[in-house]
Amino acid sequence: MAVVDISEELKSLSSTMGSIEAVLDLDALRGDIAVLEEQAAAPSLWDDPEAAQKITSKLSHLQAEVRKAEGLRARIDDLEVLFELAEAEGDADALAEAEAELESVRKALDEMEVRTLLSGEYDAREALVTIRAEAGGVDAADFAERLQRMYLRWAERHNYKTEVYETAYAEEAGIKSTTFAVEVPYAYGTLSVEQGTHRLVRVSPFDNQGRRQTSFAGVEVLPVVEQTDHVEIDESDLRVDVYRSSGPGGQGVNTTDSAVRLTHLPTGIVVSCQNERSQIQNKASAMNVLQAKLLERRRQEEQAKMNALKGDGGNSWGNQMRSYVLHPYQMVKDLRTEFEMGNPDAVFNGEIDGFIEAGIRWRKQNEK
Repeated sequence: MAVVDISEELKSLSSTMGSIEAVLDLDALRGDIAVLEEQAAAPSLWDDPEAAQKITSKLSHLQAEVRKAEGLRARIDDLEVLFELAEAEGDADALAEAEAELESVRKALDEMEVRTLLSGEYDAREALVTIRAEAGGVDAADFAERLQRMYLRWAERHNYKTEVYETAYAEEAGIKSTTFAVEVPYAYGTLSVEQGTHRLVRVSPFDNQGRRQTSFAGVEVLPVVEQTDHVEIDESDLRVDVYRSSGPGGQGVNTTDSAVRLTHLPTGIVVSCQNERSQIQNKASAMNVLQAKLLERRRQEEQAKMNALKGDGGNSWGNQMRSYVLHPYQMVKDLRTEFEMGNPDAVFNGEIDGFIEAGIRWRKQNEK
């Protein structure tokens, strides 16, 4: 690569980094970190473990974000020195090393740029993810369980904390539905592009004749409700049912009626939670999920009004958004962005960042 090309490339990278730094507002983030550090140092911090967890989690996330930005800026600044030394010494190995670092920096810059595209009203929130088996019988239930594992493995790869609120197991295999939280800032903005209908095509392991089957699972992503949202729920609008927690078996299955199902009578929304041993704790968790669903319903109603005013019917990208084909060929393809991977096993093992990043960019382009 010519020196003049490298010079222009580095200027471009530095300019892009400058734009990212401006959007992230690193000075404001450092100010937020200082406030959180003061709160985290308070002797009474752990008097309220739930609030303490939120403070320490947010502090850790912001510190990591600032470190990432500062580290990437330093790498961009160091690139010029690496190329100058390689050129001056005529060292082919050093030049190859510098070019490899340049490619690595490009990729890291692309990933960080995606974060700046998360500017929606609720994008900075944690996320509640619900997966439901749809058409396809036992294959759909098995597919829903594979999707749950995919997202939980994705979170694990990024060291994001998750909590499974409820899982309804199917009779033969797989799950009917599951709801879990991804407890990290910007989880909603990141995962909201995963919402929609996912389709699996494969030779069914549950079909004695070895026929190819198509099955479907739906993914719903909601922002976690915060105190400022004012989602009021009248107790008289709720029907509360308690039942015994169910599972695939073993010592972890409850033997008391601690699971809670809430039905919001005005809307017909039903949520349940069975992950806690206490009925009170399960009801509190179920209320959090119900509030998130009501908040999303309100957001959709407001968006529908805006779409009506703008004279369009909104978009329908949430339906049939990704196809997972295991037979007669192997391919996972996003039907909105055209992003694809030829290794379904890796995708089901949590390697979905490429799909998420492409989805976020696609959404941003369609908002213009």
